[in-house]
Amino acid sequence: MDLSIVIPLFNEEESLPELSAWIEKVMVENDYAYEIIFVDDGSTDNSWQIIEELRATNCNIKGIKFQRNYGKSAALNEAFRAATGDVVITLDADLQDSPDEIPELRRMIIEEGYDLVSGWKKKRYDNALTKNLPSKFFNAITRRVTKIKLHDFNCGLKAYRKKVVKGIEIYGEMHRQIPVLAKWAGFRKIGEKVVEHRPRKYGISKFGWERFVNGFLDLLSVTFVGKFSKKPMHFFGSWGTVFFTIGLCISIFLVVSKIIDASLPLTNRPLFYMGLTSLIIGMQLFLAGFLGELISRNSPGRNSYIIEKKTGL
Repeated sequence: MDLSIVIPLFNEEESLPELSAWIEKVMVENDYAYEIIFVDDGSTDNSWQIIEELRATNCNIKGIKFQRNYGKSAALNEAFRAATGDVVITLDADLQDSPDEIPELRRMIIEEGYDLVSGWKKKRYDNALTKNLPSKFFNAITRRVTKIKLHDFNCGLKAYRKKVVKGIEIYGEMHRQIPVLAKWAGFRKIGEKVVEHRPRKYGISKFGWERFVNGFLDLLSVTFVGKFSKKPMHFFGSWGTVFFTIGLCISIFLVVSKIIDASLPLTNRPLFYMGLTSLIIGMQLFLAGFLGELISRNSPGRNSYIIEKKTGL
């Protein structure tokens, strides 16, 4: 199987026949062995009926239907589990991503050796105030924090080597952070390609302002988990040491002051409560680190590693 085309969707009945025909045309022109995996994320329109009709005319089409709307991350994660192609391409179902980009994306994976290639919608047709400017700001922050040199982390049009999609788990709303998840999983060769962004032809956008807030929260989560999931004491212990040391220094200062001048008050000074609070916070952080280590050491996936090659085994 050369290609797995993964398309998550929610209420996109108008665009599905046109998108399917377009993808089929590109596949036939390039003589690819392929599969199209539509993931119906709990649509309330006739999207699933359309998928079944398309499947009846094209055996390369496969469908997954969720009982309710779980979100794009869940849809991608389930499709990645089902994908069998050497290269996996994701694109949105709203026809704003062009299937004509697929051959070049596949070439970059196969010939240039990229693990992941992300599309960059350099010229966008979205509203500048509500989408373009917040998106640029979010991408700039993510680029700075993760050190991944991409201009458009949230572009739905991406290409993956098969082992990448089998080696990462997407949960919550982490679909915006897939390049970050791939990097933390050890896939370092991440590239970018300028792709065409087409005006929306049918329906309306399913994402609002909350996606930017969620995006920043997810960035914090994936950064923390990527760095400290196997060694939580390194995070909690470091900050615990800082707070405990501050509290200890304040306590020593107060005790020495009391020894030098017994008339000085001890427990009714603001500095006393600052020191006491710092000591308590430091100990609580240490305790959180110990609990994190216990959970990490006893978790089922504590020794789950991605092995690239084996020999002589």
